[in-house]
Amino acid sequence: MRLDKRWWLLGIFAGLLALFYAFDLGRFLSLANFKGAQGDLEAWRAAQPLRAAAAFFAGYVVVAALSLPGAAAMTVAAGALFGLGWGTLIVSFASTIGATLAFLAARWLLGGWVQERFGERLAALNPGIAKEGGFYLFTLRLVPALPFFLINLAMGVTALRTWTFYWVSQIGMLAGTLVYVNAGTQLARIESLSGIVSARVMGSLVLLGIFPLTTRKLIDVFRARKIYARWKRPKSFDRNLVVIGGGSAGLVTAYIAVAIKAKVTLVEKHAMGGDCLNTGCVPSKALIRSAKFLSHVHRAKEFGMRSANADFDFGEVMERVQRVIKEIEPHDSVRRYMELGVDVALGAARIVSPWEVEITRPDGQVRRLSTRAIVIAAGARPFVPPIPGLDQVEVLTSDNVWKLRQRPERLVVLGGGPIGCELAQTFARLGSCVTQVEMLPRILSREDPEVSDLVTERFRAEGINVLVGHKALSVHGGGIEKVLVTESGGRRMHIPFDAILVAVGRSANLKGYGLEELGVTTGRTVEVNGYLQTNFPNIYAAGDVAGPYQFTHTAAHQAWYAAVNALFDPFKKFRADYRVIPWATFVEPEVARVGLNELEAKEKGVPYEVTVYGLNDLDRAIADGEAQGFIKVLTVPGKDRILGVTIVGDHAGELLAEWVLAMTHGIGLNKILGTIHTYPTLAEANKHVAGNWKRAHAPQALIAWVARYHAWRRG
Repeated sequence: MRLDKRWWLLGIFAGLLALFYAFDLGRFLSLANFKGAQGDLEAWRAAQPLRAAAAFFAGYVVVAALSLPGAAAMTVAAGALFGLGWGTLIVSFASTIGATLAFLAARWLLGGWVQERFGERLAALNPGIAKEGGFYLFTLRLVPALPFFLINLAMGVTALRTWTFYWVSQIGMLAGTLVYVNAGTQLARIESLSGIVSARVMGSLVLLGIFPLTTRKLIDVFRARKIYARWKRPKSFDRNLVVIGGGSAGLVTAYIAVAIKAKVTLVEKHAMGGDCLNTGCVPSKALIRSAKFLSHVHRAKEFGMRSANADFDFGEVMERVQRVIKEIEPHDSVRRYMELGVDVALGAARIVSPWEVEITRPDGQVRRLSTRAIVIAAGARPFVPPIPGLDQVEVLTSDNVWKLRQRPERLVVLGGGPIGCELAQTFARLGSCVTQVEMLPRILSREDPEVSDLVTERFRAEGINVLVGHKALSVHGGGIEKVLVTESGGRRMHIPFDAILVAVGRSANLKGYGLEELGVTTGRTVEVNGYLQTNFPNIYAAGDVAGPYQFTHTAAHQAWYAAVNALFDPFKKFRADYRVIPWATFVEPEVARVGLNELEAKEKGVPYEVTVYGLNDLDRAIADGEAQGFIKVLTVPGKDRILGVTIVGDHAGELLAEWVLAMTHGIGLNKILGTIHTYPTLAEANKHVAGNWKRAHAPQALIAWVARYHAWRRG
């Protein structure tokens, strides 16, 4: 059924409710009315007990389902008519069934609208409701001071399962039902509903409602005591916080901690700046820039040049990469962080108790620090799969490829993810003969198919041999010739190579610093809750070691939560927010995304509309010779609220920033369309795609009337 029909039904219900109050129909459900008719009702019940019970049951269900006032008075009447036992039984089931019907009505009428309108805000709430909603509903049901009909309606627009709502309500409302039904057995003595529940009884029921929360807190304390039982907690601490790892997550954690005047030690085993500075983001982008310059030289005729040539040495290009690292290095240096007030310790950290970290310096000296909290930010490393024979050849990864000074003539790149794609295109532009091998049906498999197709087409146009659907079986490198054997569709292929670069994913660094000995729960990553806590409440994890995203900017984002939660728990802590996570793959054409793409929307069953703008129509892209790619925006059907954006094209990562801002602050396509964008810029594409959406949602009936108006004005 369409949403507008639901609004009609909601309007009809509101109208009937208004009539209910206008004609004062609630008087028939008042305590005074029941007292006045008590004799007649008891006579009816005595003459026809089953019919009376059934009629009362049905009436109660209707009142509860329609959220009408009078349920409390009917509960008292049940005690007067049917006694404590039968009255409690009738009301318990009738109230639960009626409440469940109200719950379902709220979900049917308003659930979809609430999720669409407030979906981003509910993103963090829904998983908690799905997991622990029954517990919180039970707590609310135990406190009769809270209007039950509001609980019914509020829970209806959440992700709580119907069966969970039913049985929890049945149990949770029982205490209040007993109080009111029992009062009804003495109906003649009751002057008003407010007199039924005395301050003492109400206080007891409130305490009963708080009891589950208190119990839960006590259980948490008990579990903490149990998990900490093996160690003696220090009476005082050397540090408020010890951070293990000097990459993005660790640096930002330490920075935030010292900024709010905490005493913090940052321990780094290898090099400050972590993977991003030394082996990841910075060196790869420096190398990509050099390779892009060469690609422009090869495209000289496109820009009106008769010819162009670049004489370069691969070793010198790689030395430039190192110079770029050195230039950025001071931003993450020991000196800078020491000047900020962070105690930086170079060495290997080992967690020896939940409150103690042992640091072994390069000279062998050992230092032990006590700390209230620990943040694990140990990062990740390239994963090298156990392919037979691979260990017999030198394997390049994103960690060690930067040591190359001789260009490999024939390079095999294993992996079609972002790292594999970036390095495959870069080395091809630097003159290597590159074969890229991907086991899945397409490269960049997390993106929509047309994104993969566009990048694959560009790769092949630049001479990269892209092999998708190929499984690496073995490597033979015993002789002069090194060969990778792959299989696709039952057929084997032998690919000779001089160097092989493995980029099939990254593994969290989980060993070597005491996690196993301490008993920190790990899987593929360090397991954390929504607050980034491990199973030890004072030990947190952030960045690649914790997941779920392995991006530098996400690590920095998590670091804020880890630092603040570690320093201020149990007084205050914040659940990490992953609603708007952007990322980019720096191939050409560049690929950038935030929020959902079509692939994910379909997997999650999220309804959406698609609006696309082709960059081949953009003036600046045409002028720059980069008229390829597109912007694709997913929106809520019929609304301008943005669910996700994918951009493929020149400077896609820069263009994405406007969309990240829009999604973060709830800005829709109408406001983007109403924003002035400088001409001629690539950023105009963002406005144009908003314009495409607006044209598709133009009010055709109104436009037809406007056309008639103009015709009338012309005479």
